[in-house]
Amino acid sequence: MSSPTDALQRLRRVHEDAVLSALRSAGALSRAQLTERTGLSRTTLFTIISDLIERGAAIETEAAPGEPRGRGRPASLVALNPAAGLLLGLDLGRGRIRLAIANAAHQVVTTATHDLPEDATPPARAEAAIALIRQVAEERGVRLGALEAVGLGLVGVVDDHPAPAGHLPLARRIADEFGVRVAVDNNARLAALAEATWGAARSVRDVVYVRWSVGVGGGFVAGGRLLRGAHGASGELGHVSLDPSGPPCHCGSRGCLEGRIGGQALLDSCAARGLPLDNLDALVAAAQDRAAVACDVVSAAARDLGRVLADTVTQLDPALVVVGGELAGLGSLVLGPIREAISRLALPKSPREIRVTQADLGVNASAMGAIALLLHEEPSIPAHLRPA
Repeated sequence: MSSPTDALQRLRRVHEDAVLSALRSAGALSRAQLTERTGLSRTTLFTIISDLIERGAAIETEAAPGEPRGRGRPASLVALNPAAGLLLGLDLGRGRIRLAIANAAHQVVTTATHDLPEDATPPARAEAAIALIRQVAEERGVRLGALEAVGLGLVGVVDDHPAPAGHLPLARRIADEFGVRVAVDNNARLAALAEATWGAARSVRDVVYVRWSVGVGGGFVAGGRLLRGAHGASGELGHVSLDPSGPPCHCGSRGCLEGRIGGQALLDSCAARGLPLDNLDALVAAAQDRAAVACDVVSAAARDLGRVLADTVTQLDPALVVVGGELAGLGSLVLGPIREAISRLALPKSPREIRVTQADLGVNASAMGAIALLLHEEPSIPAHLRPA
């Protein structure tokens, strides 16, 4: 049986976690704002803040110039200590690892990239990610001893039990290597979360995001919350079937969108029309140079994507559609057909306006979204993804 002292300590940890969660989510706040956000009494809150400051986990700072102030002495703000801890975001894509590291003040202090073979095994991906982290830390003076948690973006369906997809050994290895908790989600969903936190969708609460790259993925934000679904499959736009009798897809279905407009499909279409290209970057460059074949292939694929997004928009009614990935960099060549399809097919007589825009955060969006996962979502990390 636990003692009254143990119960009080647990209650104090709950209160402290509430304060830290509010500061992670919102940044610097006044004591009055913290009282409102946490629901704690003034006495309890002030005691917790004093302890956090004494331990170096939080600092006091002044309000930014131009912020409204009441009468009398300006209220100081409480913020997480930027030197107190680091959060690390990893995007383990099909052929590339992207890394972002942020301090407790939400500032991204460094990013890095490392190429991988597309057929690399989960253990090989984990070792490559660990090597990249240690290399960046050594070269750029990052103190890994201050690391608090790792957010991990992975391809495919990701839920609380990722072992069937091979995710568990990878996440487990990273957790054990650095002795910190690891939060995991689909990398396209994390890019959606990043755009909603810092990027093109930061001013709205209902967003459809699609990442068009080697694969096709997406993420939905509804009422300011990232949707994961009952089985971790929310946002799998690339696996909407456009032709049930079409070619088989690795997901088990047939005629999926990704098989028609994914990076390899676009390269194959260009080659069949006499324009062989080595990779997706070369295709984007050819389209930017207005090569007729590349432009035709991309615009036709954008119309297919637009039809799928029109169906999605009809169901979810977002304020904004954000298009990310390498293909989004082609601007109106991609965005134009998507806008036209949504306007024509998604409740065309409705007076609503749904904007379509290019993503802001570029290639590091998923790695930044993995950090946003740690800052905002505060998920309950399954025991099998905690360090041993």
